[in-house]
Amino acid sequence: MFQPDLFAAAARVVPEAAPPAPQLDLPAVLNRLSETCERPRYSFMVLQLIAQASDRTGWAGPWIERNGHRVSVRDWLSDALTPVARRDPRRKSLAARARADLEKAGALPVDPEAAERAIEAEVQHRIRLSGRTNVSRAVSELVRAGLVRRHYQGFRVDHHNRGAQRHAVYAVTEEARLALQTGA
Repeated sequence: MFQPDLFAAAARVVPEAAPPAPQLDLPAVLNRLSETCERPRYSFMVLQLIAQASDRTGWAGPWIERNGHRVSVRDWLSDALTPVARRDPRRKSLAARARADLEKAGALPVDPEAAERAIEAEVQHRIRLSGRTNVSRAVSELVRAGLVRRHYQGFRVDHHNRGAQRHAVYAVTEEARLALQTGA
């Protein structure tokens, strides 16, 4: 049996255009961060640093030139935010734990000046590791807020075991970049 109206040209339905989204401004960025992020101030600092580090294509990473050396974007962000942690009272307890761990491992030099340098190097190493974790968490929140895009470059990006020498690349979205520029 043939049903002629089944193949008849249907009236073309044109959807109404959505009203344009209001342009994002700095207060709207801060509002979005406060709704989405656990630590909105820290996330805002990370957003500003990513915007500062991004090149003319808008992408930051996987490497940042710093004092003639290539540094991963996560390490650069972590190092840039390290001064915020200097005032943290936990830094003294971190130094005490680093001293105890170096003594336990037998790696603490006998010379007091060399010992202080070794302790400071260990503290800096631990702060960088912690900072990398904090930066990753903040970037995940920024991605969730729709202010940053992230992808990875490096070895085995699309492999099922996605570790192994991948480096993050971040981009501030166009609307967030414009809000940061006009809000400055």
